[in-house]
Amino acid sequence: MSDPFDISKALEGAAMDRLSPDVARFRLHSDFSPAGDQEKAIEDLLFQLENGQERCVMLGVTGSGKTFAMANLIEKLNIPTLVMSHNKTLARQLYHEMASLFPENGVEYFVSHYDYYQPEAYLPKRDLYIDKELSINERIEQERFATVASLVSRPDCIVVSSVSCIYGLNAPETFLQNHCRVVVGAEVEPQELVNQLVALKYRRITTDLQRGDMRLRGENLDVWMPSRDDPLRIRFGFEGIKHVQVCDPVTWEILDELDEAWIHPKEFFMTSPERHEISLERIEDELDGHLAQLKSEGKMLEAHRLEQRTRYDLEMLREVGHCTAVENYSMHFDGRDYGERPHCLLDFFAAAAKQFHNDPERYLVIMDESHVTLPQVGGMYAGDRSRKLNLIEHGFRLPSAADNRPLKIAEFQKLVPQMLYVSATPGERELLHLCETTGQDAPIGLRHYAGGGGVDEPEYSKKHPDAESMYDMLQKIEGVPRMEIRPTGLLDPTIEVRGTEGQIADLLSEINARIEAGERTLVTVLTIKFAEEVAAYLNKMGIKAHHLHSEIDTIERTEIINALRIGHIDAIVGINLLREGLDIPEVSLVAIFDADRQGFLRNERSLLQTIGRASRNANGSVLLYADSMSPAMQAAIRQTLERRQRQGEDNELKGITPQTIKKALPQMGSDVDDLIAGTAGGKRLVSAKGGRKSGDWAQNINVGAGQWARSESVTSNISQPIEESDYSIEELKEMMKQAALELDFERAAMLRDRINALNNHI
Repeated sequence: MSDPFDISKALEGAAMDRLSPDVARFRLHSDFSPAGDQEKAIEDLLFQLENGQERCVMLGVTGSGKTFAMANLIEKLNIPTLVMSHNKTLARQLYHEMASLFPENGVEYFVSHYDYYQPEAYLPKRDLYIDKELSINERIEQERFATVASLVSRPDCIVVSSVSCIYGLNAPETFLQNHCRVVVGAEVEPQELVNQLVALKYRRITTDLQRGDMRLRGENLDVWMPSRDDPLRIRFGFEGIKHVQVCDPVTWEILDELDEAWIHPKEFFMTSPERHEISLERIEDELDGHLAQLKSEGKMLEAHRLEQRTRYDLEMLREVGHCTAVENYSMHFDGRDYGERPHCLLDFFAAAAKQFHNDPERYLVIMDESHVTLPQVGGMYAGDRSRKLNLIEHGFRLPSAADNRPLKIAEFQKLVPQMLYVSATPGERELLHLCETTGQDAPIGLRHYAGGGGVDEPEYSKKHPDAESMYDMLQKIEGVPRMEIRPTGLLDPTIEVRGTEGQIADLLSEINARIEAGERTLVTVLTIKFAEEVAAYLNKMGIKAHHLHSEIDTIERTEIINALRIGHIDAIVGINLLREGLDIPEVSLVAIFDADRQGFLRNERSLLQTIGRASRNANGSVLLYADSMSPAMQAAIRQTLERRQRQGEDNELKGITPQTIKKALPQMGSDVDDLIAGTAGGKRLVSAKGGRKSGDWAQNINVGAGQWARSESVTSNISQPIEESDYSIEELKEMMKQAALELDFERAAMLRDRINALNNHI
């Protein structure tokens, strides 16, 4: 039986001396050295990981330089590293930071490649079948290919990923059995190489080249791999391959000369003809067996529905090799048994670790904001299974469809040899895992929380009423490196508790004070309706405010946050989006309504995360509007004030004067362009992107802060009567353009006539 972790065949002929971890080392590029608590935290974590500790926890407060500490740890360990985040926005931010710190190494970005995804589902109560709908982002698909290609061809890889890394991929051996290595001097005919590329699913064309295409013209064979921005040109001579060149995709100017190139398959999921036939036979056998079972249970409608759907898929698979729901048959194409886990990105890390470090467990997983990311990983399987069982029970899918799934939490934990949990507010699961791996007695709250389980146990109970606060738990657990002293000297914000009577009027005066100082405000509430009402009231009172909640999409959300930083907005009113990873140094005030309300949005961790949003500004302060003092408030206030005191003492000792973090202001629309492209990376840009253009789509439909991106004079004047106007011709032209962008052609025509009249008068 072949070894799924053996990728040596993919590297045959490669310059192995350059693939040694001792040569291709991680090299951190930075003008700074570890400072504050960073040096001690890095030293402690390095000791723990080098001594085989399977689970580690690092507590790092907002602004303490957690990413820089992670980068130093990666450099010193010098092993492949996966950095996990709980959403695409934070993953992209981490990717940028890691790419700038490790410019010589392979830093990759691996997130879900869907811009939009509506999974197949059936709602029995309404007898409603919902077909699958999706939109794949080509840029993110390219990044995913690049990730896999880097992992199997170099020892110095850092992959920044969302939780999509636990979803199914082909096994590394399947991906790598289908490859083509092109080496200068190889005695091979052009047509022979073309045949190999056709077998890898590349499309042969004679016109313009796109990703996944090849083109043979005379002695030149052009190939464009899905993972690259630049195509390859392979030049043949009388004795074989003469040159392997990287070219510009437009001008075909030679950018680089290579000695060799590894050409990977066009598609992630590859099967041999023999495997394909065996898979179809297995699907038919499963269909016959399940049809017999359904009929024996008297489910004739379900049996008819299943037979019609599956027979059609089988016919498509035989004729064209693909069908719209091919992923539901992945168990058969992978050759897995029922219940056996699918392969995923972690298998590629194991393959790279074995190839380059002689041990499939020589890689590290860093889970950023672990108190959110770990529960998200645990919840993926349950949600997917519930949906699949409905489809199977009512005859829409075969039982094997349930095995096209994300990893279970126990499978994930078993796959990860060493994991570092990073958070300002570590969760119960992370602390429990640390206690178990280090043999410590868990505090009472963790013992009840575990429900008798542990790292491999997916069942967790609710927090016990007698459980300690997170602060008290951390005092009882050893081996948690802490980064609570900021190198910048910034103090934790001041905290004030105020009553709820007249809270809106009080907040209004506080926001106005911040506006006069050129600073911004974040307000957190508990409901969508209240967020919109507060934002509307603030706008009515002359404050530029906007609500921010889950019904606002990612692109618009990014625009709103950018508008806040630039100053087009004075305040944002949100719910649970103003927490982890939000980096806005301009914010000096955070106001929390209903701070004493018990629940997820006002527990100790949520309060600490929200308070942390004001810790990047030297004038940071937090207002808690409440009529009582909850245990969560007490714990959060105590920790914040203790950290503030320690930071103040350290600043006095070192003579540091706290300064607000300086961060370049964004350009309105730049992040939107990046999000449309799928990644904000500059590493693989297809072409140079210009700034926001007149008439772009975001302004046309008033997306998010697009309404603040115009000049204030145009915004305020566009609705005033033209006849009463005393505007210059240039102002009228701007108003006319804006009216046209908003499809108000009647007003645009009136403005045009006014401009013509003024020109004639002149």
